[in-house]
Amino acid sequence: MLLTLIAVPAAAQVATPPVDPSLPRVAIHTSAGDFTVAVEVVKAPITAANFLKYVDEKRLDGVKFYRTVKVGDRFGFVQFGVDNDPKRVLPPIKHEPTTLTGLSHTDGTLSVARFEPGTARGDFTISLGDQRYLDADPAKPGDNLGYAAFAHVVDGMDTVLTIFDAPVSPTKTQRGSFRGEVPEEAVTLISARRLMPGQ
Repeated sequence: MLLTLIAVPAAAQVATPPVDPSLPRVAIHTSAGDFTVAVEVVKAPITAANFLKYVDEKRLDGVKFYRTVKVGDRFGFVQFGVDNDPKRVLPPIKHEPTTLTGLSHTDGTLSVARFEPGTARGDFTISLGDQRYLDADPAKPGDNLGYAAFAHVVDGMDTVLTIFDAPVSPTKTQRGSFRGEVPEEAVTLISARRLMPGQ
């Protein structure tokens, strides 16, 4: 899935608003360490349910963090997911713009990657740094619906940063795309599991 990052100056880190403790948590175990996300099932029900379906059906087990976009120090994103694997991918979902959900691309936000609105499936990004320009903006020309934010990292952001800081290859591509953004050695997502309430 394609996600284009505009080269903008790295701004000061903006704190992510407090996350509702009642939201479901997903523990993500990777070959670089672990992190936990809170999934916004109330504010972004369609996109959140899509992610949780991939988790519950274990469709993310074994996928790779196959793309790293570095614009600045701790500023960019990492991308992971099913990469159109026909054995893993589920049908596309309706787009939930941030103007509808009230969410924003702050540091640690998860979004679902897409081409046209309504084509998102099972590829996800994690923002490093404040990237609100990825939010929907009706004042922008063209496709101004942004990307659908649906979760936040609530623990283990150091693991995400380790993935982000790993070397990228100047020549490798992913399915013919993303030259200069493909890790030399891709981190594996070993498992993604829901946590019981209170964990």
